[in-house]
Amino acid sequence: MPKSIAEIRNAYNLLVGGIDERAHTENDEGNRSYGGIIRSAKGILVESIAKNLVEIAWDELEGNPNRLSFFKETIRIPLKIEYLKRVRPVEVADYIKAHIEQYFYGLRTDVHVNVDGRFIMGIECKAYTENAMLKRILVDFSLLKQVVPNLRCVLFQLESQLTGDYCEPLKPVIYGSPSTHTLLSYFDVDLNIITLLEGERKVDEPIHKQPFFKEMTEPALRKAVNTLKDLLREFA
Repeated sequence: MPKSIAEIRNAYNLLVGGIDERAHTENDEGNRSYGGIIRSAKGILVESIAKNLVEIAWDELEGNPNRLSFFKETIRIPLKIEYLKRVRPVEVADYIKAHIEQYFYGLRTDVHVNVDGRFIMGIECKAYTENAMLKRILVDFSLLKQVVPNLRCVLFQLESQLTGDYCEPLKPVIYGSPSTHTLLSYFDVDLNIITLLEGERKVDEPIHKQPFFKEMTEPALRKAVNTLKDLLREFA
């Protein structure tokens, strides 16, 4: 059985509440840099929460757990043949054509959701996202959709720095922000943005420090599960 929403909430509140203290301890012992410990802990945590919520969504859809996996295989994005018409000198184009099997770009998302061994959903996991980061995410998903056209694309974040009301996850309708919608308009990617914590991210108020800690709530996790259920429903 997957972890429950309550267990995920409690684990987040316990782990994030103690990251700062543990990071200082390890740094004092000379093991790793403070910043690296924080980034690593948050990155692993967000991916773990995303996977657990996918498992809950799949279970609630009565999907067979044996059909679901998170095996992460590098997707080979092939070189577009029409590009060779623009390559100069022509000897370079001819060389590429003769070795075309070597020309690809390997790409993965943070979490790969597979059903029956087929990659059906990519999830990018972030402690927070701002629009400069969003551009990279949209480029990556655009490339992936060249190989997996029907891929479900998800941005899963603890906090939002996208401006607008992405930082209000419990609103029934989220209108987004002008800058984010403008970026989305240039990409053929239906990006599902899931935010778990209330309030716009502030650079000088990191949530792993006790004065700025943000508690994770069950309603926010429940809404995230419902969004994932909608994306997974046809595969169950």
